[in-house]
Amino acid sequence: MTGMATDRTSNADAVGLDPEQLRALQLERLRWSVRHAFENVPFYRQAFESAGILPDDIRSLSDLAKLPFTTKNDLREYYPFGMFAVPMSDVRRIHASSGTTGRPTVVGYTQTDLDNWADLVARSLSAAGVKPGWRVHNAYGYGLFTGGLGAHAGIERLGATVIPMSGGQTAKQVQLIHDFEPDAIMCTPTYLLTIADAMEEAGIDPRSTSLKVGILGAEPWTNEMRHQIEQRLDIDAVDIYGLSEVMGPGVAMEAAATKDGPHIWEDHFLPEIIDPSTGEPVPDGEPGELVFTSLTKQAFPVIRYRTRDLTRLLPGSAYPAMRRMEKITGRDDDMIILRGVNLFPTQIEEIALGIETLTPHFILELTRQGHLDSLKVRIERHPDVDLATCLAAAEVLKLRIKTSIGTSVDVQVEEPSSLPRSEGKYKRLYDLR
Repeated sequence: MTGMATDRTSNADAVGLDPEQLRALQLERLRWSVRHAFENVPFYRQAFESAGILPDDIRSLSDLAKLPFTTKNDLREYYPFGMFAVPMSDVRRIHASSGTTGRPTVVGYTQTDLDNWADLVARSLSAAGVKPGWRVHNAYGYGLFTGGLGAHAGIERLGATVIPMSGGQTAKQVQLIHDFEPDAIMCTPTYLLTIADAMEEAGIDPRSTSLKVGILGAEPWTNEMRHQIEQRLDIDAVDIYGLSEVMGPGVAMEAAATKDGPHIWEDHFLPEIIDPSTGEPVPDGEPGELVFTSLTKQAFPVIRYRTRDLTRLLPGSAYPAMRRMEKITGRDDDMIILRGVNLFPTQIEEIALGIETLTPHFILELTRQGHLDSLKVRIERHPDVDLATCLAAAEVLKLRIKTSIGTSVDVQVEEPSSLPRSEGKYKRLYDLR
């Protein structure tokens, strides 16, 4: 394995670096990561040589733009272990995506990778306000999904107590939250709303529990949903970002003190924003597709990995040297093109959650009649609001979608608890064409 000094003792201190020190560290680590990938992963050697680029050509951070992109299809083509940069004897853990749209993407970790990951999740939890000695209810799924075990290791690394519940068994989630009195919970935002529903059904006021903080991620969610969760459970709700191809949870974290988008831990991950159509980099502050290059990963380095997530880079706030990313509100492969208008499920979520008589429980059904596509919003009414009032609210929702997004949709009001509930990542869109 190509050697590199990745002393873990520097991880906690890196957030205190000034920008110049951080850029120097990034360049050192970038040059190592590019060389490591080139020398140990046949895909990268071939891709670099085809682009006429060699590791020694990377002399500044701006030279990153010379390197070719990596896509999810590239990872799938080398399934299962063709993208690994170390011998299998050095791999201590394997994770994989769900593979719902094809072969899963398989990722590996050395012991150093696992240690760095735990450190970064611990750093993220600290940013969220979690303290050593707290109890953290971990409702992310365990197994091949990176969420459960990634969060678990970080909770322990911080010195907090992990309650490894995993996903599902919602009634048991409620029971353990009531009995074990955790201080924080980690899960997807939609699943936390499912848990809140189950609390109410069990006669428990969601605002009465011991929970103080929700560390929520693994799916796009809006500030309107944050407000809904915070009001309903009387907690701080903060956004943790990650993806298995880059590491897992803990690539970026929103600070509870500012709640202004996740700070990217730039001592380990170098972000870019590109125009998704042209692939050209765009300046900080401009919207586009998020791209990551890993700086310290040994088993599974990624160079200019296209995440498909749409956001923009902003100056740091709680951690001034580390840039923030605006909350992810969509992926370019989640985009719906409806009669020539581009829209994302989160845009409808943002509008729907502003209408108090409707709930955050909704799904979208995309159908086609003849040559025209149609979108139906099926949304539940509040159980304590009469149907006539909710039907009037549905008309308001249709009008606001038309006004804000520029396209017409149908809205169908559903009875309480009639739509599917999240038990992890929630499926909003059903393409029935």
